[in-house]
Amino acid sequence: MSVHRSHPYASSRRRSTNTKLVGLLDSPYVRRLAIALQLMDVDFEHVPLSVFSHYHEFAQINPVVKAPTFVCDSGDVLMDSGLIIQYASVVSRNAWSAIPNGRKQRAMYLRLESLALAVMEKSIQLVLEDFLRPPEKRHSPWLIRVGIQLTEALDQLEAALRLHQWNFRDKPPALPEVSSAVAWTFCKRMVPTMIETQNHPVLDTLAAEAELLECFRRAPHSTLKFPVDAEISGVHNVEV
Repeated sequence: MSVHRSHPYASSRRRSTNTKLVGLLDSPYVRRLAIALQLMDVDFEHVPLSVFSHYHEFAQINPVVKAPTFVCDSGDVLMDSGLIIQYASVVSRNAWSAIPNGRKQRAMYLRLESLALAVMEKSIQLVLEDFLRPPEKRHSPWLIRVGIQLTEALDQLEAALRLHQWNFRDKPPALPEVSSAVAWTFCKRMVPTMIETQNHPVLDTLAAEAELLECFRRAPHSTLKFPVDAEISGVHNVEV
C-alpha cells in the first residue's frame, strides 16, 4: 500500500465561491468534511470559528452553533457532516462520494464508515468531559463505559480494515478511509492515554499514509484556516 502525495481530485487551485464551511479543523467532523469537499472538487471558504470561544460570532451564521456548519451558495445553512456530504455529492464535479452498488461492497463501506464515526463520537465525549466538566462532577462509571465503547469501536475498525485493501497511489481515499484516518489522528492527539497504538497497526498505517496526501495536509488537525500550505513540512502535526 503506497502513498501518492497529491491527486487530481485534490486540486490546489481554488475558485471563488459563496459556499462556507464553518468550524475548526481540530473537530474530526469538520476535518473529514474539509477533506471530502476537496476530493469532491467542491469549492468552499473556510471560516475557522469555535463553538466555544467564538460562540456569538458562530451564532450569527448559525444560531444552533453546531460544527460543522455549511452555508450553501443559496444561503441555506446545513449541519451534520454526513448530510452535508450528501448535499455536496449533488453539486460535485465527480462521483467520488458514490457508495458501492454491490451488497457486500456496500455493507463493508458502510461498516467502516459507521465504525469510524463511532470512534469520533466516543473520543469527543471523553474530550468534552475533560474540557467542560469539573473533576468533582465527572461520573466515573459513565467515563469507564465511554472508554470501553471507544476501545471496542477501535478494535472493530482495526479488524474490518484487515480485510480492506487501499492504494492511494492509484485512487483517492474513499470516505470510510478518510473518516478512519481522521478519527485515528484525533484519538492520538486528544485522548492518547485511551488508546494502544500497537493494538491497531493497520489503522495506524492507513492514517499515516493518508496524512501524507495533499488533501489531508491542506486540512490538518489544527485551528488553522484552510487551505494550509501543504508544502510546509510537518504542518499537519500542529497541536491544539
